[in-house]
Amino acid sequence: MNTIPAQEIKRRGISALDDLLEDGPVHVIKNNRPCYVVLSVEAYARLAAKRGLWEFVDRPARGIRSRKDIDDELRAERDAWGASR
Repeated sequence: MNTIPAQEIKRRGISALDDLLEDGPVHVIKNNRPCYVVLSVEAYARLAAKRGLWEFVDRPARGIRSRKDIDDELRAERDAWGASR
């Protein structure tokens, strides 16, 4: 895992991430815990291009889903896969 302490970014600025980003996403550690992930523009563009990614990422902020809700969403997604073939 590619990591850097938040304190190092504070000390050196955003340039502290430049070399690390060449090896993929950088996990920023704050108070001995991972807090952020920094991506290159290219990596972000690849993720943003994936259908439904941001809905998936945003889900935890929307609250806890029931098993039925998850099953219904999975069923709808599988049905959509079949329709696109």
